Amino acid sequence: MNVTIRVAVKEDCVRLLELINELAIYEKAPEEVTVTLSEFVDAGFGQSPVWKAFVAEENGLIIGFALFYTRYSTWKGCRLYLEDFLVTDACRGKGVGKLLFEKVIQEAKNGNYNGMVWQVLDWNEPAINFYNKYAADIESGWLNASFSKEQTQKLI
Repeated sequence: MNVTIRVAVKEDCVRLLELINELAIYEKAPEEVTVTLSEFVDAGFGQSPVWKAFVAEENGLIIGFALFYTRYSTWKGCRLYLEDFLVTDACRGKGVGKLLFEKVIQEAKNGNYNGMVWQVLDWNEPAINFYNKYAADIESGWLNASFSKEQTQKLI
């Protein structure tokens, strides 16, 4: 494979949303993707961008991405948070994920972050095995909690 890893640009957003939807299907939650293209573009390339991403590209087609942002921990300080990480099904097992993941690790190093964090579903054994190759600390005992936009509108 002749894969290039590069910083995502605004023009990549349509393809990135396609891959985000592919990830949601893989994670058995396609209905959870509710962000619009406009919101996504603005959050990455508007006046106050909140995310950055690297893309893996082969022959002009984006075949994977890693989207991340700065997360602040009161215990640890600024940490790089890897929000989404996907390589298309047809390209898995060919080293593309390694290239992307190591690019994010390098970003954490270069940005002098106090570490890097992400989540992995407990049933996603291929991903867990991938992270174990890097001797990642995979914690148990924490449950995710959230409110939807609709819930926040109703609460107070």
